[in-house]
Amino acid sequence: MTSLSIDEQLAYLTKGFAEVIRVEDLRERLLLAQKENRPLRVKAGFDPTAPDLHLGHTVLIRKLKHFQDLGHTAIFLIGDMTGLIGDPTGRNLTRPPMTRDQIAANAETYRQQIFKLLDPEKTEIRFNSEWLEPLGFEQLVRLCSHYTVARLLERDDFTKRYREGSPISLHEFLYPISQGYDSVALRADVELGGTDQKFNLLVGRELQKDYGQPSQIVATTPLLEGLDGVQKMSKSLGNYVGIAEAPEEMFKKLMSISDHLMWRYYELLTDLTQEQTRALRQETEAGERHPMEVKTELARRVVADFHSAADAQRAAGEFTRVVRQGQAPSDLEAVPLPEGVSQDGQIRIDKLLAKLGIAPSVSEAVRRVKANAVEINGDKVTDLKYTPSSKELWLQVGRKWARIRL
Repeated sequence: MTSLSIDEQLAYLTKGFAEVIRVEDLRERLLLAQKENRPLRVKAGFDPTAPDLHLGHTVLIRKLKHFQDLGHTAIFLIGDMTGLIGDPTGRNLTRPPMTRDQIAANAETYRQQIFKLLDPEKTEIRFNSEWLEPLGFEQLVRLCSHYTVARLLERDDFTKRYREGSPISLHEFLYPISQGYDSVALRADVELGGTDQKFNLLVGRELQKDYGQPSQIVATTPLLEGLDGVQKMSKSLGNYVGIAEAPEEMFKKLMSISDHLMWRYYELLTDLTQEQTRALRQETEAGERHPMEVKTELARRVVADFHSAADAQRAAGEFTRVVRQGQAPSDLEAVPLPEGVSQDGQIRIDKLLAKLGIAPSVSEAVRRVKANAVEINGDKVTDLKYTPSSKELWLQVGRKWARIRL
């Protein structure tokens, strides 16, 4: 892709960004890198707050990949020191301060996962403890002198809490300053981050200028909506797709998104150009392609990125067989009959569904039996008491299956 013109490179690199500060600066930096025959240093930081990455995290990682595709160096920065600060808003329970052991364990899983997208030969994995830990008190004071409290209070969450009279701890102010200093230490040409990180990224621009470096280009990505299409993807909200999940599970989750959200995922989770995505959408809206076919193609692409093309093909086949044709999963393991659900040779179906977690409660299980939504070995269950005629039961309620060994 290095044969692309600068305009073509810009179009590829800026696809999916919410904002670039500034596009013309990025153009000039690309031209300079080409002239000097040196790769740009492109940084994205991640606090190791959880062991597993989901597709929301990969929006940034994919943009790092796009710079790599053009020969530039991706810096995957693990914020092992900023992770100790926790959530600088003080309100996000999913971002508590972490222990060093937790950070080290989570960071190791990141190492294993990011190379599903990134090229190890063009990636630097760095930890900001490399330069933040040795700073010492004197250097920390000098660093803080580069920024004023008034400027820090311009950050939206700090402003809101200040006006509400909510407490703001001094250590929280260190978060944007530390993140900004990361760019100085790494001599970053470009820093990527979510739209919620814009203030911190701009701090990096200003600190670099104070330290005599060219100010980095700031590029923000939108926060990816989760499977519900409303709230941002989050493990705590249960609307996520984990990149370490089994291919079949990833595929099934991706097929559950709305047709409208599908285009957002095409833009942010694939390497298709804007023109290719636009053409695909036009074909679909004109009736030349069925939305289900196009969504299946999206799911295949994403699963193949984090597993393999063969895994994606198998997942597609399993989805068709289980979900669209209503057949049992091929890898469903048999479980023993739970205790307390049988008496006198008969099984209470309502208790069984609740014990297996297929229904949230016994009363809901009763409702599903009465609605003829329960099948055992292919036959509808119409009575709450069931007398088994075989040593193995294949239980189906909608798209949920269980294989029970008696």
